[in-house]
Formats: sequence, C-alpha cells, structure tokens
Amino acid sequence: MSNFFSDNQDLVFTLKNIDLEEVVSVREHGYADAAKFDGSPENYADALDSFERVLSVVGDVSGERIAPRSRQVDEEGPHFADGVVTYHPLTVKNLEDLRKAGVSGVILPREYGGLNFPTTIYTMMTEMVSRADASLQNLFGLQDIAETICEFGDEDQRQRYLPRFACGEADGAMDLTEPDSGSDLQSVRLKATQDPKTGKWYLDGMKRFITNGCAKIHLVLARSVEGSTDGRGLSMFICEKCPELVVRRIEHKLGIHGVATAELQYNHVPAELCGQQRRGLTRYVMSLMNGARVAISAQAVGIAEASYREARKYAAEREQFKQSIDKFPAIYDMLARMKTKLTASRALLYETTKIVDLRNVYQHIMDHDPERITDEVREKSKYYGKVAAALTPMSKALSTESANQIAYDCIQIHGGTGYMHDFDAERYYRDARITNIYEGTTQLQIVAAIGGVMQRVLDPMINELFNGISDESQIGRLKALVRQMHEKHLTAVKFVADKKNSAYHDLRARNLVENETFIFVGLLMLRDALKDAAREPLAERYILDAVADFDRNYQLVLSDDLSTIDRHREVIDY
Repeated sequence: MSNFFSDNQDLVFTLKNIDLEEVVSVREHGYADAAKFDGSPENYADALDSFERVLSVVGDVSGERIAPRSRQVDEEGPHFADGVVTYHPLTVKNLEDLRKAGVSGVILPREYGGLNFPTTIYTMMTEMVSRADASLQNLFGLQDIAETICEFGDEDQRQRYLPRFACGEADGAMDLTEPDSGSDLQSVRLKATQDPKTGKWYLDGMKRFITNGCAKIHLVLARSVEGSTDGRGLSMFICEKCPELVVRRIEHKLGIHGVATAELQYNHVPAELCGQQRRGLTRYVMSLMNGARVAISAQAVGIAEASYREARKYAAEREQFKQSIDKFPAIYDMLARMKTKLTASRALLYETTKIVDLRNVYQHIMDHDPERITDEVREKSKYYGKVAAALTPMSKALSTESANQIAYDCIQIHGGTGYMHDFDAERYYRDARITNIYEGTTQLQIVAAIGGVMQRVLDPMINELFNGISDESQIGRLKALVRQMHEKHLTAVKFVADKKNSAYHDLRARNLVENETFIFVGLLMLRDALKDAAREPLAERYILDAVADFDRNYQLVLSDDLSTIDRHREVIDY
C-alpha cells in the first residue's frame, strides 16, 4: 500500500514545520468563518488537522490509483478525431477519484464550494499528483484559472463559474501563446472586438501550445485595443467551449502524454471581459503565470521524487561484481547528489509558497476588503509582493533544472535498461524536460529574478535566517561557509551594479541568481537541520557542493571578461 504523503518524510516534515498560522488566520477572518461554514477551522490546530487529513487522502489516491495507471496513460494518451479530444479512460478515472476526494476547488473560498486552503497545501497536493503522473498535474493544477476568476472577475462571474470548478464539473485552460509570439506575450494578436449595439465581445485568431485546450472554460489573452502593439492593449477574457472555438489538432510531444496540448482557432467566439480592459497582461496574466510557475515547480519536485525513488530502488536491487551497485562510490555519490538537490528544491518551493500565501491574503484585502485595510496591511502587501516576485522564478529555476538532472541521473544509474520502456525512468526523463520550458524558460526565470537580486529584496529574510542559526558545532561551521559566500556575493552584486553595463549585467545574471539561491537555500537547509538533526548531512552536502559552484560563478562575475560580448559572433558563426 502506497500513500504518497505518509511515505514521504520530507513532505511530512515540511507540513509539520512550516508556519502558516498568519496565513490561515487572515484567510479565515480570525476564525470567524467557523460560525458561517461547515468545515471551517476554529483555530490553527484545527486547520492543520484538516490539512493533514486531506493530504493523506490525496496521497492515497496518488499512490494507490493514479500511479499504477500512469504507464498505460503515457503509452496511449488522449484521442483526437473530427475536432474532438477524448481523454484516456484512466485519466477520466483519475480526475473522478480526485473529484470524489473533494479537492477540485481546494483553494477556492467556501462560499463558492471550495475548501479555502492555502496555496502551500494545494502545492503539496500537486507535488504528490505529479509524482504519480506528471501529465495529470497539468489538469489538476489548472485550478489557478478558477483562482484568477475569483480574484479579478466580478461577483456575477464568480457565482457562475467558481462552483462549477469546485465540484469538478468544469475544467479550465489558459490560452496565452500564439504561433508567432512564444514567450513574447506583448506581441499577442488574437483580436477581441466589441459589438457597439449589444456590448458583447467576440474573439478571432489562433492560439498554440494550449494545455487542456479542450477545456470547458478558457481564460484568453486578447488584443482589445485596435491599433495597439504592446501589452497595454491586451485584456483578459472568459469564454466557454462552443462550436466557434475549434481544436485544430493536438500536439505530439516528447512527454506529459496524458494531457492534450492543442492548437486552437477562434472563429468569432463569444466572450466576456474579465476585470478591466488593458490590464490583461500587466496584472492578470502575470498573476496567473506566477501561480502556474509555482505549480510547475511542484510538478518538477514530484517528478524528481519519483526519479530518485526509482533510482534508489534499482541501485539497491541491481547486483554487479557480487554486490548491489549502491555500494560503489560512483553510484552512492550520484544518489547523494540527487537526494540533496531534491531536498533543496522542496525547501525553496515551500518557503516560496508560504510567501506567496502571505502576498495573496494581504493583496486580497487591498483589492476586495477595504474595511480591513490598515497601514500594516499596506506595508505587508507591498513587502510580500516584492519577495514573492523574487522567490517564484528562483524556485522554478532551481526545481525544474534539478528535476531534469535527477531524471537524467536516474537513467544513468539504470544503465541501458533505463533507456528502455521496461522501467519508468525514461518516462520521468521525458516528462521532466518540459518543466524548465513552459510558463517561462529558465532563461526567462533568470530575467525575472535578477531584479530582486540587484535590489537586495531577500536581505531581510537572509539576515533573519543567519540570526536564527547557532554558531556552535557542525551547524556553525556550515553557517560560516554560507556567510563567506554571502559576503562575496554582495561584492559581486556591487561590482555589476557599478559597471553600469547592461550587456554585462544580462550576461552575468544567471551567475548572480544561482549564487543568491545557493545562499538562501543553504540557510533554509541549516534552519531545518536545527529542527531535525537527521537532516544535517543533507545540509552539509548541499553547502559543500554549493561552495565550488558558487566560487566559479563569483570568479566569472569579477573577471570583467567582455570577450563573450565582444566576440560572440566569431564564436557562434565559426
């Protein structure tokens, strides 16, 4: 019997030790909601008990039902004929099992049929689902679409759409990418026109690479201001599945075979404006994408967890030269690196979701609850907004790149058998590959994160972590190494800032973001080691490995080497 929550001691540790009391108290209106809604917690202990029970249910569904079906879903996938997408019967069963578990609208408010859970708890669910079947996460994880309607739609839209999401009757898609726009969403051309007589909106154009493009409810980024050419002319629209919205084809992909990725044609599709005109990209899509980036980070951690377990099991069972291969230094060194990367990714992910939760609750007050606005609320909304903007791309970069490396190493440990369909290793490798591409490539996450690094946004958290870690014993020695890295890092940041060379700034952005990640995650690992001494070797391994990579990045930044800028054409065109 497999329960993907209870069998994962790191995930259990995370739930036990993460402090969501402020988040929950604000979401539950100081626990006054307990008098209004069945299931609302009376206090934080009550909330934690609910979280654990629901996570255990999702863990059971993931381990006992979804995971055993995953290979067949991957091999056969959805069916497409005559413009109709039909999901695999086992995928339908998986979604029905999750619906029966009552988690279809887990992050939605209770007044619309949801559970009002924090993003952090929902993210733990998406991690477990991804471990079982990464493609299913691309359906289960689309609850961010409902949350976007909740935050930016009007009350009529919330009443009409959210209960459908919460009960599992409706699914969603976010229709952003177009054939020629890719990541450059400012160049979106799909046209939104308003009938001057009726005031109704209609959409015309194409979208590509749309996950679950056959969904019942779509959030669509479209150009609503005629003659505009940038993001200020874009708005967000809601439309429903209809004959005018045509699925032209589904894409044939390397991985995540269980979910349909579609090319869509809009033939004067009826739609309604969500929120205000001109804020589609600048506010609504950015919020939607940041939520999606957290979900993909969890998807990557789930794939990494599955990959590590597959490699660990195989290495313990596979014998060569009369002993299991996990006894060989080359193999156990690889396994140790995999486990360390996995643990580090999870530590950063859930520190990020906690900050995202804090950002969300205070931003919600600012947008929807003027009676609760105080100077403290304004300050917290601004602060957590900045920190979330810094941590979200950092987390996606770390978790997705780590997942790709861990899945790669999983195949390597299996050897030739890992390349075959006989084992799940090759599927994990194929599924992992998309994670550092969609919702913004790693390169774009670096672009998103570097501003926070240069502005020293994380300094208050870094200083707080330093102050909370003892200088004594082994932990103190490791803390000193992180301190040394931090001092060098501040020098490197100042060096780049003082150069005032935009090309050099962009060239070394990855080095700086990686180094700040080493410092921040190293401190998180030490903090957790203080709570559980068994985690100390993981912290040690992470920090000692980080030092070498940090120093390389540091030397590159301070090298002032402009040859890549000045002579790159000579190199790439040779």
